[in-house]
Amino acid sequence: MRNLTRIFSLLLLSAGLFLMPGCSSQKAQSAPSIAVPVVVAPAIEKTVPVELRAIGNVQAYNTVQVKTQVPGELTGVFFKEGDDVQRGQLLFTLDPRPLESDLKRLQATMARDQAEAANARAQATRYAKLMEEGVVAREQYDQYRTQAEAMEAAAQADKSAVETARLQLAYTKIFAPLSGRTGSLLVHRGNIVKENDDKSVLVAINQLTPIYVEFAVPERYLPQVKAQTSAGKLKVQAVAPGETTPEEGTLTFVDNTVDPTTGTIRMKGTFANPSRRLWPGQFVDVVLRLSERPNAVLVPTPAVQTGQLGQFVFVIKSDMTAEQRPVKAGEAVEGSTIIEQGVQPGERVVTDGQLRLVPGSRVEIRQAGASPAAGASSAK
Repeated sequence: MRNLTRIFSLLLLSAGLFLMPGCSSQKAQSAPSIAVPVVVAPAIEKTVPVELRAIGNVQAYNTVQVKTQVPGELTGVFFKEGDDVQRGQLLFTLDPRPLESDLKRLQATMARDQAEAANARAQATRYAKLMEEGVVAREQYDQYRTQAEAMEAAAQADKSAVETARLQLAYTKIFAPLSGRTGSLLVHRGNIVKENDDKSVLVAINQLTPIYVEFAVPERYLPQVKAQTSAGKLKVQAVAPGETTPEEGTLTFVDNTVDPTTGTIRMKGTFANPSRRLWPGQFVDVVLRLSERPNAVLVPTPAVQTGQLGQFVFVIKSDMTAEQRPVKAGEAVEGSTIIEQGVQPGERVVTDGQLRLVPGSRVEIRQAGASPAAGASSAK
């Protein structure tokens, strides 16, 4: 009897344990699901520019390292470091006295040789008449004629030497070869400089207006660039650090070789740079506009997510549930992304709150910037 009672109690306990999960599952199924607060934005259709973006480096349009062409003492500096100079402006002077002395010496030599050459010509003329009269032999006349010609050649050589000395003397004044901005003064007044010496660079001048911006783009865009440049000049924009307004320029150079190590090709844009916001050595954001694309479908870039199967967006259906839809995303344009396939204009996509969503989740739309906790409490 006691054994029967124990068996009956165990059967009742097992039946109770079996029924409890069923009751819990029924309660869970009957409990209403909570709406997930999300921020949405409509997919829009519009004409967008097709652009390439890159990091560029600003380069001077022209750079000249000013050196001296004659040795001597630097006696004058006629600008300050960082000054803007114009082409032909006097920059430096060297001590001219040694070269002036050489010029005077060569001028005296030339005068002497010219006088001797004149005398030799006169003698040759006289001996020519005497030879015709039969007074002197032809060999004697040939001797004086040759001497006259030699003196003429010496006088011509002296004249060339004098011209060279004048040119060397002119080099004691150094003028700006182009208009631009000077850099640091590398040799100061009183120093002795040598001609065409790499260590005797006096100053460097950079031409800032216009100016170059060099950048590189992937080689896969080269056919598009070539096709567009054959139709006309392409526009290039450059934004310097701390600036918001871009500088406008045109594409003026495409390199003749693709870099095999990086798979990119170098290009240059030329900018008028009237306000000098672009400065040599700066790194700038570059935008190369290739063309315009009409009827492009765009969604905010945060709406595009990446999963194991590729890129996708959450689309809000009419019954306020979320549909996970695979998409083919294209280029990014000013905070938006072009959707090549997967979304139609006017459909609403989730831009914030995707982490709490699963396919089929009910959603509640909230304003951008609202607290998720606030949205969740209002959903309750």
